[in-house]
This record gives sequence, structure tokens and C-alpha cells, in this order.
Amino acid sequence: MAKPKRLYQSWKGNNKFLLGGRLIFGPDAKSLIITFTLILVPVVIFCVFVASNLAHKFTAGSIGYAILVLAVVFTIYVLFLLLSTSTKDPGIVPRNSHPPEEVSGYDSSASIDVGKPLPRTKEIIVNGLPVRVKYCETCMLYRPPRCSHCSVCNNCVERFDHHCPWVGQCIGKRNYRCFFLFISSTALLCVYVFSMSALYLKLLVDDCGTVWKAVKVSPASVALMAYCFVSLWFVGGLTGFHLYLISRNQTTYENFRHRGLRGDNRINVYYRGCMNSFVEVFCSKIEPSKNNFRGYVHEGASKTSKGGNVQVTEVDISDEDRRVKVEDDLEIGDDLMKISQRRNSQDIGDIRGRGSDRSPISRSELDFGFGLESQFSSRSESRHSGW
Repeated sequence: MAKPKRLYQSWKGNNKFLLGGRLIFGPDAKSLIITFTLILVPVVIFCVFVASNLAHKFTAGSIGYAILVLAVVFTIYVLFLLLSTSTKDPGIVPRNSHPPEEVSGYDSSASIDVGKPLPRTKEIIVNGLPVRVKYCETCMLYRPPRCSHCSVCNNCVERFDHHCPWVGQCIGKRNYRCFFLFISSTALLCVYVFSMSALYLKLLVDDCGTVWKAVKVSPASVALMAYCFVSLWFVGGLTGFHLYLISRNQTTYENFRHRGLRGDNRINVYYRGCMNSFVEVFCSKIEPSKNNFRGYVHEGASKTSKGGNVQVTEVDISDEDRRVKVEDDLEIGDDLMKISQRRNSQDIGDIRGRGSDRSPISRSELDFGFGLESQFSSRSESRHSGW
């Protein structure tokens, strides 16, 4: 009798696993090498050519060496957050081995006679308001609210934010906190290296008399200042953009799709105040993974639904359509850098709570919770069923 496989060995998604399924990565995990290099190389240059020399400029030696130690410790912390974001299950919803057996308000017996497929959507209640959720043909389940199917990883992810190519992983319900701490800490690291390099350059100017002579003594300081300035423009703006999203209890995916459909005056059924939104992200308990990747998978007889087999429409997704969906998912991650630049020049302080004088809520504003209404549903269904 063949030994049963573990779940990670028969995983249908595009993820990569290490250490016997203990670590889960996205299919583009190799991009972590680039991210590590972009962080480590400047810090090493800073420690060797700036911090070590800056330590001798202070009469109290402990202060100078504290600058070096703080840079090393802070970098280790940033890399730890990067690994935590990349190796953690982002909130993958376990896919079903067969279609749902029962759907509220749906006559499964009728489908046997007329070949009627499962309904593409069903209605649930979120915060006292009706929200429609879609059926995922790939995972054979009705997606929970705010869940979306990522074509890069080929998984349905809870509270899907975006697929980040820089960390090689989806950003979702279980790793969003680590992701935000990573980008915000990286921004602070850029500020720290920039400030210390500028301080060292100023001390050299005082000793040499001119800026040009100081630059000739320590060209690494100028290079680090330029590098940190450019990097801060991206990660700093990205941090500001996600602070705005957190204050509105909104994801990147919802923000992009929402703006692309009907402007910026829509109802967010998940918004319950700015303070509650921050508490939800930073203070709520992270739920355990719904997937036991090291558990054994036992091949059993396939289940049949009550009242007969419910027919599910098989949607043929062409290579071109699949490529378009993958590009759309990656585009969200790439466009975050452009958004961060734009957010740097905007005031993100206008995050006031909504008053009680809202206009009446229309039905289309509640479809799929936030901006994913029937117009988007019908448009996406005509292209592919994996969304």
C-alpha cells in the first residue's frame, strides 16, 4: 500500500514549499533574492564606510558604536518581517473536491432535469447589509466576503489585498500586518541611513572646509543619501497609501477595482470607523491557517450531493484569458509603486469617520461588498471564471 502524500506534496496551487511544508512561498519566490540584495547591500556599505568612521567622530565612543549596532539590529528586524510576510499562509481558502451540495434558495433537483448550473452568486449578510459573493469554478466554493482568486498563486485568498512581486507572495488576511510593518520599517531604515550619512558628511565638511573635499573623502555617503532618497520615495509613499487604506478598511484590490468602475463615492459595508479599522489590523488576533500543509491526504471515494449530482458549468479558460488575469494581478503589485509616488504629494490626513447623514444605499452599491458589483461580475465572467 502506497504511503499517503502530505497536503503540500499534492497541492494544486502554484505555491512552493520548504522544510517539509512548514514554509509556503508564492511561485515567484526568487524575487526575494532581489529584495534581500536591495536591503543588505546599502546597509553593508553604510556600516563599513559610514557608521564605522562615524563612531570615531564622537568623543564618547559608546554613542558612535550605538549608531552601528542600531543599523544592524534594525536591518535584522526588517529582514525578519520580510521573511514572515513571504513564508506565511496569506489566508488561503481550502478548495473543495466537489461542488457545494446545497445552496440557499436554489432547487438542486431542478438542475438535474434541465441541466441548470449552480448560481454564479449568492447573497449573504455583512454588518446587517446584503452582500453578494461569487462562486469560484477553480476552487469549487463560494468565496467568503473580500476573498478573491489570485491567478499568480492559483488560490482563493481571504481579504485579498494584492500579489506582491517584491516579497513573492500574496498579501491577505494573515500576512497583511507583517507586510505593512515591513514597508513602514523599511521606510524608517531609509530615513535612518540617510540621516546618519548626512551627519557624517557634515562633520567631514567641518573638517575639510568644503563640500567637494568632503565628498572626495566619503563618496559612499553621497551615494547612500541618493539611494535612500529614491527608495524612500517609493516605500514611504507606499506606507502612506496603506495607512489611507487601513483608515478606510479597504484593500488594494478593492481600491483599484472600485476606482475603475464608478468613481470615488461608493459605500463600503466593511467600514466601521477609522479607529476600529486600525484596531482590526494591528490588534486583532491572527487566525490560524485553514490548511494543514503537513497533514496527510487520504484518497477516498468521491462524494455525491444530496438529491443527485448537481451540474456545474465547466468554463474553458484560454491561455490568452489566463495570461490577462495573471497580468492584472501582477499589475496591482507593480502599480503600488506608482501609487506611492502619487500619494507622497497628496494629503492623506482626510480620514474622517462617516456621519449618519448618508444617502440611501442602492442595491448595486452593496453587490460584492465594495465596488465589485454586477457590472464588474458580468464583465469578468465573459473573460474568465477564475476571478
